[in-house]
Amino acid sequence: MKIFNLLRVHQWVKNLFVFLPAFFSGRLLEVSFFTESLIAFFLFSFTASIIYIINDYKDIEKDKLHPVKKHRPLASGAISKQLALLLLIPFAAFVVIGAFYFLSIQAILVLVAYFLMNLAYTFYLKNIPIVDVTIIALGFVFRVLFGGFVAVILVSKWALLLTFSLALILALGKRRGELVLMPTNTRKALQGYTVEFLNIALTIAISITLVSYIMYSVSAEVIKNFGSDYLYVTTLFVLMGLLRYLQQSVVFNKTESPTKFLYKDHFVQLMVFLWIVSFFVIIYFK
Repeated sequence: MKIFNLLRVHQWVKNLFVFLPAFFSGRLLEVSFFTESLIAFFLFSFTASIIYIINDYKDIEKDKLHPVKKHRPLASGAISKQLALLLLIPFAAFVVIGAFYFLSIQAILVLVAYFLMNLAYTFYLKNIPIVDVTIIALGFVFRVLFGGFVAVILVSKWALLLTFSLALILALGKRRGELVLMPTNTRKALQGYTVEFLNIALTIAISITLVSYIMYSVSAEVIKNFGSDYLYVTTLFVLMGLLRYLQQSVVFNKTESPTKFLYKDHFVQLMVFLWIVSFFVIIYFK
């Protein structure tokens, strides 16, 4: 369990974004595409876990001062620094061997770019306001691109734009939650934010996401690809899910950890489930 916490396995839910290209192409149920997406999921997840270990190792002293992060395996002393470094070896070997055995050069480049970007984020860029949340959002774009390259599926500009704006919402909500939870937080980037600014930024990001989704659902290209003009119906679940996240962030200050929020909030879970089901029916049972 301690090792799972060190790897932040609960954060692997983010990497389900690698399945989106296969899902939106209508080919997720094909064994070859599902298998390739599953391989992409695990390779990306282990790469992300390596970054988490490096980040936690670097921020041990800062994490000890945080009301939540102090319980992380390294900050709490549940796992030693030596063991954490030792664990990096098999995980890195798994990713390197898996990448060269299963991935195309394009997919490898995306994985390497994600790794290097997050190393830069860990050691410096996370301290720069706006840049920090932008990098978090770009990480989700890399997930979708990676899934597309592994499954050999062209990812549309709409999918990339929606992914970025949606991830930006989660990142902004996280920063807002951190700012409210601990105004004197040791995270330097928080010095460049205020609650008022983040409220405005969240509203802008949510507006962009909703408009982009509506434009996506009614675009001639998408209607032609899916052979259905009923995709706009799924906008209802997207709108309700976004409003719920805004409510929980602005009214109840419960988005300091977007992953925990998504695990616990049954309303958002229901909206995601209904969106998936409705989209699944439209794509696969037309």
